[in-house]
Formats: sequence, C-alpha cells, structure tokens
Amino acid sequence: MLAFFLKTFVFATSIVEGDSMYPTLQDDQRVVFNKFIYIFSQPKRGDIIIIKRPIKNYVKRVIGLPGEVIEMRNHQLYVNNKKVNEHYVSKDAINHTGNFGPIKIPKDSYFVMGDNRAISKDSRNGLGFIDEKDIIGKSEFIIYPFDEWSSTK
Repeated sequence: MLAFFLKTFVFATSIVEGDSMYPTLQDDQRVVFNKFIYIFSQPKRGDIIIIKRPIKNYVKRVIGLPGEVIEMRNHQLYVNNKKVNEHYVSKDAINHTGNFGPIKIPKDSYFVMGDNRAISKDSRNGLGFIDEKDIIGKSEFIIYPFDEWSSTK
C-alpha cells in the first residue's frame, strides 16, 4: 500500500531517450523524479524537469521562468538582460546554441532546453513554452545503470 502511494503521488521513474541532455543525462538512463515537489513550490532555473506530452514525456532543463525575458546572443544566455552562467552546458554545446530572442515568457509558462543544444528538441524548436500544468516532476536521481547512481542536480 505504501509503495503504491509513493509511486502514484510522490516518486516515479522515467527513461531518458536520446542525447539531448548529454552530458548531464545519457540515453537509456533511468531517473527517479519527484512528483510532489511542485505542489508547494515552483520550478527554478536549472531544474531538470519531466514534461508530460501525449506521445511521450520529455526531460529538459528549465532556462526561463514565467514573465522573464530571455535571449541568447553570441553564445551567452541573458535573462532580463543579465548574463547567466550555465555551468551544466559544455563549451561545445554553448558554441552550438544559436542566437534567439529576446523572448518574453508568458504567465504560467516556462522555457526549457536540453543541455546538448545542437540536437535538442525544446522550447526553441518544437516543444514551445511549457505550461506549468504539463510539468509532472523534478528529476532527482539516476538509478540505472546501477554503476551510475547519482544526483541529477
């Protein structure tokens, strides 16, 4: 009964498909995500979230929050005209992030990108803004392969 409650309302697992979150997450890794966390709080910039879609779920990183203005120019992310350090993105991925914006993010929406920017389907090219109601959890741990157990923070 406890396991059913935890799996239904608190924690679940998701499989990473593809290399859009490389090097943070890799294809076929299994992650545990927290379904409960966003009931009492909101996603923060840098969170790795699970996005519910009709065909499949996506694992992406929150880049922009509701009401913010984001822009990428000369391989540098700006939020509300201030530089943002993206320590989780490789130099190569930063160099493959084209210019865009400025873009104002609507209320109750988020802008997400994969860490492997050159191949990521994200808010720039297919997913669009992510409604808050479509965020079903925050990735917490890599649990498979077993020798790669670690936090996704």
